[in-house]
Amino acid sequence: MNYALVGAFVLGLGALLVAGVLWLASGGAWQKKYDVYLAVEDESVAGLNLNAPVKYNGVDVGKVQAISLDGTNPKNVNLLFSIEHGTPVKEDTIAVLKTQGLTGIAYVELGGGSVASPILLAKAGARYPVIRTSPSLSARLENMLSSVLSKLDSTSTNLNAILSKENQAAFHSTLTDVAAIARTIAARKDSIDAGLVDGARTLKNTSKASAGLENLTQRMVRSADAIGTMGTEVTKTSVSAGKTIDIVGADVKRFSTETLPELERLLGELSTLSRSLNLLTEQTRRDPSGLLFGHKSVPDGPGESGGKP
Repeated sequence: MNYALVGAFVLGLGALLVAGVLWLASGGAWQKKYDVYLAVEDESVAGLNLNAPVKYNGVDVGKVQAISLDGTNPKNVNLLFSIEHGTPVKEDTIAVLKTQGLTGIAYVELGGGSVASPILLAKAGARYPVIRTSPSLSARLENMLSSVLSKLDSTSTNLNAILSKENQAAFHSTLTDVAAIARTIAARKDSIDAGLVDGARTLKNTSKASAGLENLTQRMVRSADAIGTMGTEVTKTSVSAGKTIDIVGADVKRFSTETLPELERLLGELSTLSRSLNLLTEQTRRDPSGLLFGHKSVPDGPGESGGKP
């Protein structure tokens, strides 16, 4: 019998049994597969430990695999998540740090993935798909408190400036002046009352005058309407006068064209007749008998001859 062969067989069988037990303990054929995702946080991750749960809308889907500082920007923290294969991590999925109850144990909450958004994949040149992050509640509260404290500090500074000694002295002087004005008004109360009464009376008279002015305005409006009507009539009359002048002008033009030549000829004939009458009158005055017996030829005087020279 070979004891060495038997010992080897026993050791091999024991190893197989141990391996089988370990395989069954780890889940065996039902062991889950995980995908690795990267998330970059720009806030403190205090309280978040390795193997901290990663939840998707409150359901455990994985764990935190690694936590490290970003070598290029120390303000950022790189988180690697091991998430069950098939979990619908979308491009619009957001990772937020949260704390569990009063214990302060931190975990990562995923949410925000919509149905229409595509599945998140690693970009070209990147090792892991990158999940977007959003500030945690504690970070938002811290930022809000910082803003409130900053505003309170600014308000305190402004109040200190307002309550400076110079402004206090100015406030005191202003209050003194107000008190003096109040005493003066109290001392002249009767005069002020009388002035108010006179003012009311003046307003009443002004109201009456305004009513009279309104009537005057209405009369002026009616007068203006009448003047407008008269202007219209004058315009119509001017148009008629223009037409009449045009007719007279046409008659004058026709008179100048047709009658004046006849009148000139008549005046010429009258002038000729007048000269003839003057000549006849002169001859009759010299020889009245010539009007009955005709004119006799006048003999030539001394030195005159009937012939031409």
